[in-house]
Amino acid sequence: MISGYVDFYYNVEDMKRAVAFYKEALQMEVSHSHEFWTEMRVGNLRLGLHWTEGHAVPRTPRNEHGQDCGGTLTLHSTDVRADRDRIRASGGKVLGEAEQPWGHVLVFEDPDGNILKLMKPANA
Repeated sequence: MISGYVDFYYNVEDMKRAVAFYKEALQMEVSHSHEFWTEMRVGNLRLGLHWTEGHAVPRTPRNEHGQDCGGTLTLHSTDVRADRDRIRASGGKVLGEAEQPWGHVLVFEDPDGNILKLMKPANA
């Protein structure tokens, strides 16, 4: 019987660069680390970074709304504009941003091209 989740993870080419991005841009903390794996935490989320041994992370089709295939992690934000500035300053690339009836959404890539979203819900 399934009772919860363990983690969600992204592959990364350069572990040191990835950890710096997730700490600086997304304000996550390292909770566990070894050569091939680093676990980052924010709130109750356990986000894994899996080292590809230096191989580039394959690109998936994408646009300003996110990926055209696969899943996308959406993080809660209380200030999307300030987070956007930190993401850019830390090496992330903004793909799209919109005010929607359900909230303010920002779609971006980490330095390895992994797609994530930020959202400040309209009712928050």
